[in-house]
Amino acid sequence: MAPTLPNAGALAGCKVIDLSRVLGGPYCTQILADHGADVLKIEPPGGDETRGWGPPFLGDTASYFIGVNRNKEGMTLDLSQAAGQELLRHLLADADVLVENFKPGTLEKWGLGFEALSQAFPKLIHCRVSGFGSDGPLGGLPGYDACAQAMCGLMSVNGDADGDATRVGLPVVDMVTGLNAAVAILLALNERGRSGLGQFLDITLYDCALSLLHPHAANYFYSGKVPQRSGNAHPNIAPYETLPTASGPIFLAVGNNRQFALLAQVLEAPGLATDPRYAANADRLHNRQALRDELSALLATQDASALADRLLRAGVPAAAVQTVDQALAHPHTQHRGMVLEQGDYKGVGSPIKLSRTPATLRKLPPALT
Repeated sequence: MAPTLPNAGALAGCKVIDLSRVLGGPYCTQILADHGADVLKIEPPGGDETRGWGPPFLGDTASYFIGVNRNKEGMTLDLSQAAGQELLRHLLADADVLVENFKPGTLEKWGLGFEALSQAFPKLIHCRVSGFGSDGPLGGLPGYDACAQAMCGLMSVNGDADGDATRVGLPVVDMVTGLNAAVAILLALNERGRSGLGQFLDITLYDCALSLLHPHAANYFYSGKVPQRSGNAHPNIAPYETLPTASGPIFLAVGNNRQFALLAQVLEAPGLATDPRYAANADRLHNRQALRDELSALLATQDASALADRLLRAGVPAAAVQTVDQALAHPHTQHRGMVLEQGDYKGVGSPIKLSRTPATLRKLPPALT
């Protein structure tokens, strides 16, 4: 890693070669780039396919690509050709990290697998994002977010109790895979400070999807019961779900007896807190439907946003269900710097806040060159 400037990001001086496409890998490298890493995104001659995943577009580039590729330099390279392979080796000579999501075996076929690269560049950290890894019953097969949600049980617990298994409404597996890849890279950089050596980071959509099964996996391990869909209700806590109000739905997330007593106080319904059916969480779970009916009656005349604000300030977790545009326009979103704007560019800011070395917007997503 190169020397860093006092006002540079936390990862300034870290050189990352990014061969990844679509979402998991690019999301990982945008996290690193936001915090100062020098990321070079290398695309095939036709470009990352998400450049065409629109509308909407900004110019010729789809919003999907723009959303996860800021703060990166860009170039194109045909790695199937000897000249492209040689140029990549040249770029890796002073790199700290390589991130890629090629199907296992592809880089090896070109003489660019970890075994070959680690001999030439022993300090290089090689992070591979793949569907299933290179071995095992599913090794080498391609992986996709929605398929991982289906295979790994996420869809089975998402949706209404009497409805169909439902995909989570955003690419949660791809994004948590990117997050785990970024964590793995930081762990490996830290360890390299002691050993002086790089290593291979094997991050799969399959593993990351399974890691999201809390509390359902834990419940299954200790009860033997297969988890079922419960809509917006929590399998272990009540009231912890969406309920109707006069102005729209509100989500109540009452996690303990103290919060339940405060809820009853704000709703001016002291009888709730003293009702033996709701004395403890286990009682509230057992009598979930009766509690839901009583709360729905109490909420029928309430404004969701105003009530959520009163509850939060009283110490009861609650939120009005907002649309994407409402969430992005919320005053606290602006206060936290979670919307970035520069010229025609708009993006969601970094949620990782460091006091001395904050994330910055230094470069707009690269054009295809």
